[in-house]
Amino acid sequence: MELFDLTALELGAKIQAGEISAVEAARACLERIEKLEPVVHAFVTVTPEAALARAEEVQKKIDAGELKHPLAGVPMAIKDLISTKGVRTTCASKMLENYVPVFDATVVKKLDAIGAVCLGKTNMDEFAMGSTTESSYFGVTRNPWNPNRVPGGSSGGSAAAVAAREVFYALGSDTGGSIRQPASFCGVTGIKPTYGAVSRYGLLAYASSLDQIGPLTIDARDAAAVTAVLMGKDELDATSVDAPAPMVPEKKRLDGLHVGIPKAYFGEGLAEDVRERVMDAAHVLEELGAVLVPVDMPMLNYAIPAYYVLACAEASSNLSRYDGVKYGFRPKEYEDLHDLYLTARSEGFGTEVKRRIMLGAFALSSGYYDAYYNKALQVKALIKKAFDACFEQADLLLTPAAPTTAYPLGEHADDPIQMYLGDIYTVSVNMAGLPGMVIPCGLDREGMPVGAQFIGKAFGEQQLFDAAYAYQARTKFHRQYPKED
Repeated sequence: MELFDLTALELGAKIQAGEISAVEAARACLERIEKLEPVVHAFVTVTPEAALARAEEVQKKIDAGELKHPLAGVPMAIKDLISTKGVRTTCASKMLENYVPVFDATVVKKLDAIGAVCLGKTNMDEFAMGSTTESSYFGVTRNPWNPNRVPGGSSGGSAAAVAAREVFYALGSDTGGSIRQPASFCGVTGIKPTYGAVSRYGLLAYASSLDQIGPLTIDARDAAAVTAVLMGKDELDATSVDAPAPMVPEKKRLDGLHVGIPKAYFGEGLAEDVRERVMDAAHVLEELGAVLVPVDMPMLNYAIPAYYVLACAEASSNLSRYDGVKYGFRPKEYEDLHDLYLTARSEGFGTEVKRRIMLGAFALSSGYYDAYYNKALQVKALIKKAFDACFEQADLLLTPAAPTTAYPLGEHADDPIQMYLGDIYTVSVNMAGLPGMVIPCGLDREGMPVGAQFIGKAFGEQQLFDAAYAYQARTKFHRQYPKED
């Protein structure tokens, strides 16, 4: 079996056994990055010298018996909105083009402690605002399965890096589907944990009540192993909780598990190929002992408008700190303080970010606050109740991750509403604060990956990993990745 046919845990086991060194693994990935990046462009920043030095350090600790974690020495990457000390963190924006943090995010510290070897920072939609990774100041990321297609977003760089096997896993963030939708488009496994299960300290915020860090991996076992490292209470994040860390799944049967199939997720607008592949996945779960249960999710049609009101409102507040005064982009010429603010934000932010700031400022403005923001909060509460009703009948839900597979670059450039509607199956999970996980479940007729989404009860990550692993033990879709000619 070749190196890039391995999962992260399989590579970690070989490193522990001395069959390959952490340095050799890092060097192989760096060579692959150098080869593929001119087309894929999954990275904003690659750190080869630091990565090889880190790999040598980790290997010495493994040899001395000091590092025994199953992921020690495995090459990985981090989305470019998670703080990394001494390595620039740009949010794919001109506003933070040269920002170098003086501290590590909590998740970075946790990964350092288990011997992770980071190769660099991955590309994304600017400030995580987008579903295609086309709004990056540093250029578009391309889908490794077809370079003329989008990789999804906003964690498109992380998903593309894993799909292309430039790294064995990567961190992303998910505000309304930004881990799960690119996982679907790129044919990898991705999970958004329960809100609060993973510390957000060091995550440059988009919408603080919705954002959550999670991994993009090759399979469910890798996802469980990485998530277990990330989870836990953090004194630096008041919204974090001491959630139970998941175990790496082993069960290959799902006897007695009730899997809800929400009718609203399979209605108008869903591509036929996606419908067929997801229902094929449902039948595999049934063969593994699961019981399929039809459930009703009446609030789905209200999720998109409510989500964009809330997310944009929070974004307008969070991004107000970027004003050209304290840090970030500052124009060379300006007349007074007001002109400094205006010019810095006009030139420093891209079109999509400015669009969402304006939407959010409008929703929070006098006379519109009750009509939009308060109404959206009420819808958010109703969505949570609707999920609660579903979970009275089912242990977890199975849905599509996106209405279509990856579409051509530039297709939604002039129609952002169509891009927003692509989040219809993912945003409600963030609104309810629930865990959501996407796994590959086949290809469409054009050879592009299709993803199936599991939605679980709050802090029910273990059930998602168990179901995903049982499915992946029976199928091989997660083992497929685009091979070079």
